[in-house]
Amino acid sequence: MNAESINRRDFLKAGAVISSFMIVPRHVLGKGFTAPSDKIVFGFIGCGRQAGGLRNRFMALPDVQVSAASDVYPVKLETFVSLANKGNAEKTGKADYKATQGFADFRELLNKKDIDAVVIASPDHWHASMAVMAARAGKDIYCEKPLSLTVREGRAMVDATRKNKRVFQTGSMQRSAPEFTKAVQLVRSGAIGKVEKVYINVGGPPKVWDLQAETLPAGLDWKMWMGPNTIERPYNNQLAPAMDAKFWPAWRNYDEFGGGGMTDWGAHMFDIAQWGLDMDNSGPVELIYSDPQKGMIFKYANGAEMIHRPMEGKQHCHFVGTEGEVFVARGELKTTPETLKDKAFAEGDANVYVSTSHYQDFVDAIRSRKPPICDVEVGHRTASVCNIGNISYRLGRSLKWDPAKETFEKDKEANQLLGRIMQKEWKV
Repeated sequence: MNAESINRRDFLKAGAVISSFMIVPRHVLGKGFTAPSDKIVFGFIGCGRQAGGLRNRFMALPDVQVSAASDVYPVKLETFVSLANKGNAEKTGKADYKATQGFADFRELLNKKDIDAVVIASPDHWHASMAVMAARAGKDIYCEKPLSLTVREGRAMVDATRKNKRVFQTGSMQRSAPEFTKAVQLVRSGAIGKVEKVYINVGGPPKVWDLQAETLPAGLDWKMWMGPNTIERPYNNQLAPAMDAKFWPAWRNYDEFGGGGMTDWGAHMFDIAQWGLDMDNSGPVELIYSDPQKGMIFKYANGAEMIHRPMEGKQHCHFVGTEGEVFVARGELKTTPETLKDKAFAEGDANVYVSTSHYQDFVDAIRSRKPPICDVEVGHRTASVCNIGNISYRLGRSLKWDPAKETFEKDKEANQLLGRIMQKEWKV
């Protein structure tokens, strides 16, 4: 044996020793241990009240690490980062462990190569721009509902997701709640016969601007908060509340930023109706206008009618079929006949996707590269129902809708409202 062969032999032995330390069964490392290579690294865009709840839910999952956050309101960003690092320290058992960075501009967050997925919890008028840019940056996406401010922006989000082969979960988390799953299983299995009507009890369309200008808090970048909007509005605490505010922000009530109750709670309850009617890839074909105080009828090609009732009280979805009824709200499921609610289903029955955690479902989809329970197309179709309903209310007339082409039939004025003019920098 020559010197060269001896050196090669020694090298291979050394490599085997090194490998034995690098490839260690997970059970050897301790109960609950998740190897760094197994972690999914998250970045949060938007650090307000909703983001705080999402942070807690995602960080409760053993294989999730939050490494970055972005917000235009420094106080909210700093608070979010501090709490995320506290969570990181608790998960690692290292009191001084810090892994979360804060960014004023979300584009800096998207440029971080170590981030696998982003959670978009910004106001609705930002969703499309942020999601499209995140998809182009190669990030998987969890975006809050309602998915988009306009129908065209929603379609742009779907297109960007598909083109860049991203996993996208819409934050319509009712799809992962047992009472809503059971309601849809009952409806889709034919347990109430043919569905004739679905009553949706949520708020109405947005209102006109009525807020006064207030003093801008120190550090808040209001131009960036306005983002894609070409219509400028002054700062008001109702839009971007202080950290100690006890109310949810009111930007959702104004069509510059949201869609009123139609898109806020509507994105939850219309979503369940669409799911129950098996219309996740389609939508209604006609909107029959009535006074906004009385509601509106959405007619489907199969003859079913979905009736929006802008009433006060508990938001709910109520299916009425030829042989029974299903009423569902958060934490509540009632059926006619009453015993119907006890009908048992196995996973996959009635061709219904079953998820018990909206957040784990997203993480599982990231690993499998399969669509989660509320894929971007699903979220887009639900948001479209809300948005076209608001267009009918705004114009004060009935409309015919083509869900395949995503346009109104022979109505130029209505079709112009399917999108909006956006700042060039953020146009999708």
